[in-house]
Amino acid sequence: MMNNFWVAVGAVVPLFTLLFMGLVIKRLKLMKEDELVHTNRMVFTLFFFCMMFYNIFTTDLAHTVRPKLMLFGGLGVISVFLLATALVCWKEKDNRKRGAMIQAVFRSNFVLFGIPIVGNIFGDTALSIPTMMIAVIVPIYNVLAVFTLETFRGGKFALGKILLGILKNPMILGALTAVALRLVDFPVPQPVLKGIGQVAAATTPVALIILGASFKGGSFHNHLPQLISCVGARLILVPAAALSLAVYLGFRDIELVTLLAIFASPCAVASFAMAQQMDSDADLAGNCVVYTSALSCLTIFGWVFFLKTMGLF
Repeated sequence: MMNNFWVAVGAVVPLFTLLFMGLVIKRLKLMKEDELVHTNRMVFTLFFFCMMFYNIFTTDLAHTVRPKLMLFGGLGVISVFLLATALVCWKEKDNRKRGAMIQAVFRSNFVLFGIPIVGNIFGDTALSIPTMMIAVIVPIYNVLAVFTLETFRGGKFALGKILLGILKNPMILGALTAVALRLVDFPVPQPVLKGIGQVAAATTPVALIILGASFKGGSFHNHLPQLISCVGARLILVPAAALSLAVYLGFRDIELVTLLAIFASPCAVASFAMAQQMDSDADLAGNCVVYTSALSCLTIFGWVFFLKTMGLF
């Protein structure tokens, strides 16, 4: 039992130590708001490209590509989206809140939380699998998020423009570049690959520190019931349903923990920016990000401890 406890601690504590460092940076005012914005843009544009490229280029693609896991993850996200849409539209009448709530429930911060959770439990050699899943899950998140927010503000859903935007996403570009170079057997010089690997290794720590430094509290009195519903669904109901089905279907070890990272991670940080830009309830979206991120240190620990105690990884 104590061994299971320390495995769960080891999965969660490094992640939230980095978030805490970001909070310290914010508290000491070591970075200004515009500096955080520029650094975050650098991490997204360059660091995530290097991380995706390096992890896919240096791994055995035949071993990494797991169709059953990809199918379950993709269909699982779509199913959560459909259920969330049905329930939110039934209970909530305000369209601005509807878009923010649906996005908060189905769209997790898998990119930032998935890599460290798997890495902290299984080591860096296992990172190719969650990296591969990022290339599957992120496009689904983006399409569904734009569809949701455009629908509830009465806008037009332009699929072609969205797909073009996805292809320009640095993570997708990094993955496609790595696959293309592997297919043509292009020899990337070892010194260059080493430099890219060093940037890739720094991606998650820097991104989590910037995330911690970017946290902002806000008033939640105007949407407390909606906030409680979203937090409970994102951190408890969604992972409970998804992981139960995953276990029943036989997912274990790295695959199961990757699914844990997809379905039990807090709300995606990007959901706040998108809600703000697309006339949704940005205050509600922002509070969903803040409170799910803060409380996920407890819930992710609980899920990891439970799965480990059940002998599922």
